Amino acid sequence: MKKSTIIIIISIVAVLILIKIVFLKPENQGPPPAAGQKPSSAIATGYLAMPVILENNISSSGSVLASEEVELRPEMSGKLVSVLFKEGTTVEKGALLAKMNDAELQAQLKKLNLQYKLAKERERRVKGLLEIKGVSQEEYDVAANELETIEADMEYTRAQIAKTEIRAPFSGKIGLKSVSEGSFVSNSNVIASIQQTEMLKIDFSIPEKYAALVKVGDTVKFSVEGNKEKLLAKVAAIEPRISSQTRNIMIRAVYDNKSGSVYPGAFAKVELIASKKQSFMIPTEALIPEMKGNKIFIVKNGKAFPQKVETGVRTDAGVEILSGLTAGDTVITTGIMSLKPDTQVKIIQLKK
Repeated sequence: MKKSTIIIIISIVAVLILIKIVFLKPENQGPPPAAGQKPSSAIATGYLAMPVILENNISSSGSVLASEEVELRPEMSGKLVSVLFKEGTTVEKGALLAKMNDAELQAQLKKLNLQYKLAKERERRVKGLLEIKGVSQEEYDVAANELETIEADMEYTRAQIAKTEIRAPFSGKIGLKSVSEGSFVSNSNVIASIQQTEMLKIDFSIPEKYAALVKVGDTVKFSVEGNKEKLLAKVAAIEPRISSQTRNIMIRAVYDNKSGSVYPGAFAKVELIASKKQSFMIPTEALIPEMKGNKIFIVKNGKAFPQKVETGVRTDAGVEILSGLTAGDTVITTGIMSLKPDTQVKIIQLKK
């Protein structure tokens, strides 16, 4: 085939394609939208804006402590002759828990008792003689002084005997004993520990910038290892100074532990509810960021209406709206990027 023939055929095909494009339009193709025509209606989901309670929580870590805790130690050195408590039981205040050998002190007290009786009788006779001028005042003073000296020695010996007794300083639960009967002990030896666990202390610290948000009586939520339940305690005291090393302030809360489910010494995860307020929270996907702020679309009379809003705190699923919303507004949550003002909107699902 000649080259000129090929060129003619290609030219004819090109002309036919051009005629089809320009003159032969599909029958079902309509005219272009007229200028100013309103967009078609949209189907969307919505969220009903209602005020909710927002809590300003501060997270920290702390320690669980017994309300009272004491290590039981002897006040003097000696042989431990008896241990009178059962480990892990509750004891009353003043109960005798352990006793050390006091035989020597008891013998000394017995001797002083005999001396006291003699000195008391002598003081009585000398006083009678003084009344009839049988003796001088000086002789009576010597007898009275001797009696008082023996009384003082007896008081001292009783105090030493008391040091051989270890008593419960308060009502509480006693722990495991560390020594056995017959051991020689001194004030460096711990016999056992006693703790008051019906009320517990939760000690924790927060950064200084939050110090003004905390006050006595605030509610504290905490949890301990092995217990997923959120437990409630109350702030009982606040350290009056901020630590110069950590720039934190120490706080102590108290927890009613009558159930006995929480043990002193546990690690506590603490959430302090610093403040509460009423505000609006909307789903994050409903917010449209702009150069000069944020906006949302709300439904008014069945149409989409853009609304400027001021935002606050954010969570994983929502954002706080500080201004721009009123209770009962329907916020559009889907298809918002394609919406235009006054678009007819049909809400097929409304969440609250």
